[in-house]
Amino acid sequence: MAKKRKTKSYPRKKESKQISSPPYRDEFDDYPIFEADPPSKVHPLWNKELFLFKILVSAVLVLFVAIVFKSSTPKLDQVKSFVNNTMTSEFQFAAVSNWYEKQFGKPLALFPIKNDGKDNNSIAKEDYVMPASGKVLTNFSADGRGVMIETKSDESVDAMDGGKVIFAGKKEDLGKTVIIQHPDMTESWYGNLETIQVKEYEEVHTGKKVGTVSNAADGLTGEFYFAIKQGKKFIDPIQVIKFE
Repeated sequence: MAKKRKTKSYPRKKESKQISSPPYRDEFDDYPIFEADPPSKVHPLWNKELFLFKILVSAVLVLFVAIVFKSSTPKLDQVKSFVNNTMTSEFQFAAVSNWYEKQFGKPLALFPIKNDGKDNNSIAKEDYVMPASGKVLTNFSADGRGVMIETKSDESVDAMDGGKVIFAGKKEDLGKTVIIQHPDMTESWYGNLETIQVKEYEEVHTGKKVGTVSNAADGLTGEFYFAIKQGKKFIDPIQVIKFE
């Protein structure tokens, strides 16, 4: 047995041919490689169709408002009033116009400016002027907004300061009324007028005639309503202008 064990041989395993491998192989080499497209210059939230649609809607809205204000149909008066109140309360025409003129030297031509023969560009800022000579009939405490002024009959009522007319028409409690918005964000109200001499969105200078007073029954005297609004509150006009 010992001899057999010595002489017994086992078949040698065939040596397999070694295939040379590359010097380095990454574990991810077997996965496909995808090349990314270059980043787009267009913002991902940009929507060309939506942008064009907004422009179209804005143009239609502007056209509709223009038609409303050009029309003389009484049925559209409420729409006019709504648009007017919205624009005057949220957009300060006089302040923007004053800033634009200081920056560029020309008035902002959002709305037509009436040419009354005077060079509005040459008019410098002046102190407040008295709308009309007269005496106070009712105190500010009467209604918390303004005062009633007694004048001579047929007296003219002038703008106390330059600005833009944001209302010219009838108010339920004040009759024929003119409201002027000034560059310092204040408003002057002229109510109970017999006639109105200015138009809405007209640019007026200090001392410009805005209307005439309503004459009393005897025809000897006249009167008009005057108020000054600062922000959302009215202030006593007597604190700003001294009447007789």
